[in-house]
Amino acid sequence: MGRIVISRDGPYLVSGSLPLRKEISVVGEEGEPERWRKGQKYRVGPSYRLCRCGRSEQKPFCDNTHVRMRFDGTEMATGNSFARQARRLRGRNLDLDDAEPLCSSARFCLPMGGIWQLTARSNDPAKRKLAIQQAGNCPAGRLVVYDKKTGKPIEPEFVPSLSLTEDPQKRVSGPIWVKGRIPVVSSSGKVYEVRNRVTLCRCGRSKNKPFCDGCHIRARFSDGDKSLRK
Repeated sequence: MGRIVISRDGPYLVSGSLPLRKEISVVGEEGEPERWRKGQKYRVGPSYRLCRCGRSEQKPFCDNTHVRMRFDGTEMATGNSFARQARRLRGRNLDLDDAEPLCSSARFCLPMGGIWQLTARSNDPAKRKLAIQQAGNCPAGRLVVYDKKTGKPIEPEFVPSLSLTEDPQKRVSGPIWVKGRIPVVSSSGKVYEVRNRVTLCRCGRSKNKPFCDGCHIRARFSDGDKSLRK
C-alpha cells in the first residue's frame, strides 16, 4: 500500500509505486476554475522523493537543497480530524461540511453563486449536481457534501495517486493533490487522518504544514513549468 512519509525538515518520501502527474485547473465562463485537465505523467519508481522546501532545481523531485538552505519544515497542522474542523451547512437535498482551515485556495467553490448557496437550494437537481461537482473538485477536501437521506458523503472515486496542481489563472504552481486515501505520516511517526482528498504544501511557506494553506499564491511559487505561465 502506498504512503507518504514527511521527513524532518526534508522532502516527502513517497512509496508504493504511486502514480504522479500534473493536473491543471481550467477557468470557466464565470472567470473561476470549474474543472481539472490532466497534464503530463512522470516516470517514477516504487519510491521517490518530492521537494517540500520549494527550492529544488529538480522540482518536483528533491535535490537536497533543503539541507543547504536550512529549511524549517516544522509541521504546524493541529492533527484535528476533519469533523472537528468543519461546520455543517444544511440544505434541502444535501448537507455540506466546510473545514475552512484546510483551504488551499483552489476556488472551485465560487462559480454559480458558490457551493454554499447551491447546497442551500439543492432541491433543484441542477444545483445539487453542481454542488457535488464543486465539492469533488476541491483538492484539499475542505468541502464535503452529504446525501441528506442516507447521511453518507458523496465523494469522487480516486485511484491512489498524486497530482502536482497548476493554477494558470494565478500564474502559480499549486500543492500536491493526494488522492484515494493515501496515509500521510508525520516526521514523528503519527499518521494524520486518512482522507480521500488532501493537499500537501510544496512551496515551503504554508503555516499549516504539511498541508497547503494557499501561501503558494502570495509567494508566486513556480515549479518551473513555463508552458503553463503563458
